[in-house]
Amino acid sequence: MDLKAYLLERKRIVDGALEKFAPRTDGPAGEVARAMNYSLFAGGKRLRPILCMAGSAAVGGEELAVLPVACALEMIHTYSLIHDDLPAMDNDDLRRGKPTNHKVYGEAVALLAGDGLLTEAFVLMSSAELSGIDPRSLMKVIGLIGRAAGYEGMVGGQLVDIRSEGTLVNSSVVEFVHTRKTGALISASVTAGAILGNGSEKQVEAITAYGEAVGLAFQIADDILDIEGDPEKTGKKTGGDAQKKKITYPSVFGLSESKAIQSKLVEKALGAMEQFDEKADPLRHLASYIIERQQ
Repeated sequence: MDLKAYLLERKRIVDGALEKFAPRTDGPAGEVARAMNYSLFAGGKRLRPILCMAGSAAVGGEELAVLPVACALEMIHTYSLIHDDLPAMDNDDLRRGKPTNHKVYGEAVALLAGDGLLTEAFVLMSSAELSGIDPRSLMKVIGLIGRAAGYEGMVGGQLVDIRSEGTLVNSSVVEFVHTRKTGALISASVTAGAILGNGSEKQVEAITAYGEAVGLAFQIADDILDIEGDPEKTGKKTGGDAQKKKITYPSVFGLSESKAIQSKLVEKALGAMEQFDEKADPLRHLASYIIERQQ
């Protein structure tokens, strides 16, 4: 399988759908809509929507049928990046090689842009675009994504991340932060696809296990890229985590052990895919891509 071609094609599909679902920039609220779109179309791998589509395909579902949910996931992810970059949080000036949202639009508008994207995601997941999906499955997915984005997931992980800066933490704390701040939405993305694709209970359980392993491995990869990454490819300077005294896997386990943990997580993810046929090959290749990526 040519993973690069697969990712480029799925990214093209997602980008096209996002253009369709993006907020309109005319009218009195046009400024906040422009700020929302600035970050939504500022680049990015579209990993979460692609995982949602791949999760559906793996259980025999239709990829294009889940596009509205896939795009909603990207909106939620983008909202989290806007807020993450704010001075009250990580205070970052650059995101994907471009000025962060608050550097362009100011803190107040950036805050509202994040709020707008989060709420627009749930509007999209309840829209007529998904009229062909079983309502019970859709309700389950909306709840799953809401929990992954909320205080038990992304929000809770961000809180503990902030409160832990500059402190000595143990392995359970860094795992809590990483599985919730990043891993929760990644896991929810692929699980949502499997549910919407009408996967069996056994299939959904296996794909959830895959998503949990891949989600944690992805954040460990980000930790490692902050040390070894090429700024030209990552779009940000290396050493930012250490400078801000962030808790990371390398800061707790060391670089070598972090890479070993990451490899075991990918093995676990691949093991969860054993019951699936070739329709799950994109998920298999994506698991390996997580630790091989350079941005």
